[in-house]
Amino acid sequence: MQPLHILLLIGGYFGVLLLISFLTNKGGSNSDFFKAGKQSPWYLVAFGMIGASLSGVTFISVPGNVEADSFSYFQVVLGYTVGYAVIGLVLLPLYYRLNLTSIYTYLEGRFGVASYKTGASFFLLSRIVGASFRLYLVAIVLQDLVFDKMPFFGQQGVPFWVTVTITILLIWLYTFKSGIKTIVWTDTLQTLFMLLALGVGIYYVSEGLGIAGGNIINTLAESDMSQIFFFEDYKSGQYFFKQFISGAFIAIVMTGLDQDMMQKNLTCRNLKDAQKNMFWFTVVLTIVNIIFLGLGLLLTLYAQQNGIDAVKDKLFSTIAVDSGLGMGLAIFFLLGLIAAAYSSADSALTSLTTSFSIDILGIEKKKSPAEQIKIRKRVHIVMSLVLIFVIIFFNYVIGDASVIVKLFVFAGYTYGPLLGLYAFGLFSKWSVKDRWVPLIAIATPFVGYAISYASLEWFNFEFGFFILILNGLLTFLGLVLVRAKEH
Repeated sequence: MQPLHILLLIGGYFGVLLLISFLTNKGGSNSDFFKAGKQSPWYLVAFGMIGASLSGVTFISVPGNVEADSFSYFQVVLGYTVGYAVIGLVLLPLYYRLNLTSIYTYLEGRFGVASYKTGASFFLLSRIVGASFRLYLVAIVLQDLVFDKMPFFGQQGVPFWVTVTITILLIWLYTFKSGIKTIVWTDTLQTLFMLLALGVGIYYVSEGLGIAGGNIINTLAESDMSQIFFFEDYKSGQYFFKQFISGAFIAIVMTGLDQDMMQKNLTCRNLKDAQKNMFWFTVVLTIVNIIFLGLGLLLTLYAQQNGIDAVKDKLFSTIAVDSGLGMGLAIFFLLGLIAAAYSSADSALTSLTTSFSIDILGIEKKKSPAEQIKIRKRVHIVMSLVLIFVIIFFNYVIGDASVIVKLFVFAGYTYGPLLGLYAFGLFSKWSVKDRWVPLIAIATPFVGYAISYASLEWFNFEFGFFILILNGLLTFLGLVLVRAKEH
């Protein structure tokens, strides 16, 4: 597939997103930007959230890890279902009862201003690092496939910083006016592209393997790589209960306590619609993940049979673009990859703008409606610039991909304090000495890392995803130490 063809594909894709933005940009008020006027159909939100959950990392990493980890990731997915049930039955009723725009406003009423600002700040840090990393992974793939091969003012190759700047500019263009109101619709389209890429991938690879129809299920079932449950070694990161319980908490924190994901739910007309959205989202996401794992197994078998030297994150892209299975597979792979990356990035940019405007600047309390819109637009520009800077920082300053992965894992540590704060608020009646909360939240990830490191060195026990629960527990215990009188 030629670079020009890929560039035209990307251009056409963004053209459709800009058209959707034009059709949904009727008002441009803060109510539209933050909550879509609370008029979003629940089924669109549920379908679109699939795309936001399946980032570019998931799109290429879940299939690529099957050879090494079999289907063990599905243990985490099963844990997600428990976490999503908690979100639907506990957190969504809380958010709707308080009529929240930013979910971190709850912390102000429960603990105080310092706790509120701390929770919002940890979300902002987590989302900036996470969204930048996801976009970085896709940007370097596109850089290699397209932009390094194009002329640019007399030189060969478009500089990486230009690629990133143009990408963020395009995202800004279709989100700057109506924000979440537009994203509810663009996420639906992007989810559709991802699922089409998944289906087309299975079709082409199974055809390449000479497997027809119902034989695909038999092939998957008979392979040693389709093992889902691991109960043997409790020290292993693949141990069932470790992954299942961690999956439940990951869903609670990275969806239920994440402004990015919850902002979509809060655009539904009422609580009942939001709960229906969570139920069907859970069902569809579970099915989609097991199909992605199945695709990963087929890709691995195809690579082994055809002597293709590609593993992990390079497996899907190499077979889709360079194996000769057909132009259709290459086109849909690229569409799915772009959709996976940008469905995560556009909602991240909107949620960052929402959280910073409301939680840090407090625009809802201080300014006139016209001034609020002006400030929100400025914040939207600033957050776009921040994402550009961080992505370029990953590429030019850090350089080493393994260090970037560690940095991304570290971002998960920042959700631990959020878990501890909300658990303490929901399951205790104590108040806290608010001024101590930022110190506890900042100290927790460092203490958690030290415990995790010592555990691996001394006892050969790998926390894995459990590090989130450890950090949540440490924050909870810290809040117990600084508790004040009961309400």
